[in-house]
Amino acid sequence: MKILLLEDEYSLRKSVKELLEDCEYLVYDFSNGKDALEAIYENSYDLLLLDVNVPQINGFELVDIIQKDNIDIPTIFMTSLSEIDNLERGYEKGCCDYVKKPFDLSELRLRVATALRRSTLNSSLSIMKLKYEYEYDTTSFKLKKHNEEVQLSKIEKMILELFIKNKNQIVTPEMITQYVWQDYVDPANVRVQINNLRKKLDKNLIVNIRGLGYKLDS
Repeated sequence: MKILLLEDEYSLRKSVKELLEDCEYLVYDFSNGKDALEAIYENSYDLLLLDVNVPQINGFELVDIIQKDNIDIPTIFMTSLSEIDNLERGYEKGCCDYVKKPFDLSELRLRVATALRRSTLNSSLSIMKLKYEYEYDTTSFKLKKHNEEVQLSKIEKMILELFIKNKNQIVTPEMITQYVWQDYVDPANVRVQINNLRKKLDKNLIVNIRGLGYKLDS
């Protein structure tokens, strides 16, 4: 899962990034709203973790801008603001959670996991049933079969997440490249990663759609 982190306080930004990366999220951090906004238009993210009082474009303004362009990304605001009108403003922007500083990092970790499970996968269920007796845990982001975890690399997990988010829909190599690397990679590398993932799964779970891409048969 890919998270955009906007926080201008260096020590806190570093701590939050390290915490989330330890949970195997990919975290892209920014110290000002302008750079964060440009990144949102250039890449795709599963969650925005936004401080409100940051230089150039604040967290509320950033969400205002992207919503006008129909960009809808689950958002958690982090701020020391405690006035009730600011709390209301955060929820009016459609945020899925609001964390007041100072906060406990373990609490933030749980809130992030919950937001991703509910909003990204659009499911209130913690276990998603797939074909061939596979189960995907939307809380821990783990794939299991017969209650045993399928050991996947970080890249393989990201590719699987993309398939699950687009289940029964064609996922093109370009979509995979953008989601995983956010930059150009050799198409042969994409094929290698897909093949590595398929070797660990039932051969019919991810099917090849000739000339178009791949599809998760769920």
